[in-house]
Amino acid sequence: MTRLKAAVRVHRRIAEIGRDAWDACASRADWPSNPFISYDFLDCLEEAGCAVERTGWAPQHLSVDDEDGAIAAVMPLYLKGHSQGEYIFDHAWADAYERAGGRYYPKLVSASPFSPVSGPRFLVRDDVGLDDGRQRLLGGALALCEKFGASTLGINFSLEDEWRFMGEQGLLQRTNQQYHWLNASYATFEHFLAALSSGRRKTIRRERRDAAAGLEIVRLTGADLTEDHWDAFYAFYMDTGSRKWGSPYLNRRFFSLLNERMADKVLLVLASREGRWIAGAFNLIGGDCLFGRNWGCLEDVRFLHFELCYYQAIEFAIETGLERVEAGAQGQHKIARGYLPTPVHSAHYIADPALRAPVARFLQEEMRAVQGEMDWLADEYSPFRKGEG
Repeated sequence: MTRLKAAVRVHRRIAEIGRDAWDACASRADWPSNPFISYDFLDCLEEAGCAVERTGWAPQHLSVDDEDGAIAAVMPLYLKGHSQGEYIFDHAWADAYERAGGRYYPKLVSASPFSPVSGPRFLVRDDVGLDDGRQRLLGGALALCEKFGASTLGINFSLEDEWRFMGEQGLLQRTNQQYHWLNASYATFEHFLAALSSGRRKTIRRERRDAAAGLEIVRLTGADLTEDHWDAFYAFYMDTGSRKWGSPYLNRRFFSLLNERMADKVLLVLASREGRWIAGAFNLIGGDCLFGRNWGCLEDVRFLHFELCYYQAIEFAIETGLERVEAGAQGQHKIARGYLPTPVHSAHYIADPALRAPVARFLQEEMRAVQGEMDWLADEYSPFRKGEG
């Protein structure tokens, strides 16, 4: 195995590291490709001004060189002045700490900004020992935490084996849940429906029929995507964002950059009525997974959200042989559409023992509650026939 230098460097732009060096670390042979930790996705966020210091996402990416001076391990890392856009919620911790006289911000977060998507956070080149790379990167992140006087270091939506590694290093472990659809080698959407209870089959068929009445629904990827499509989708995205959280995270330039660099990784599902686009869902395509991200509409059509976000995603995954669909954060209504509770993981270093102790107790109780809820939901509300799913 290639040996690493001891020093860890900090980069204020991912462009300082470069595409070739970053992606060589992000594409280990035993990791399915994940667009959310690719150089192009993260650089699009920075170049468009979405994940930058001005928005409270100041890049502090880490790198470690090998003995020949080539970058051998990297870590996406941000210095944050708030807790928005993370989907691992620590607002209660921040409020309690500041009421007690502490200063919760700034904090450090390793994540793919605005993306509740699990993936590797310690990115280590194939010819480098994984444990060695993780040790160097975690040590660098903790040193940076001390340098900035940051209250916490959060590694969000990590791989499960990374999560276990961080627990062994003394970080606090957290478990939350999402809803994922798993492909049991289905040949067609009807084959998938055959695994469901008869009641659920009838309901889904009715929802799909009602949603599509009078509409044209298209799936677009690669060269079929145009700026006109992104103009339409951005209007949907802004409408949903303005109604849900007030200040959407992504700007129009981001989607143009994404189309220039990653169109083959995009699946855009759009619905039109009489030639006018009325709704759309934005997904990214990974090596083994379709990641559902954003949706919006300008016309309220019953069940159209389910059709564009869930059923079209399942059909695409079946047709392309993807193993699963991750439909994003929250939403127990996804269970009835075949998306079952699935654990997701994060780990947290908390500098002040006065905050660390109560958070540790909270996380232990939360973990038991999350597991209990997942078991209950899967048992009580699974749409699959007994023995399926």
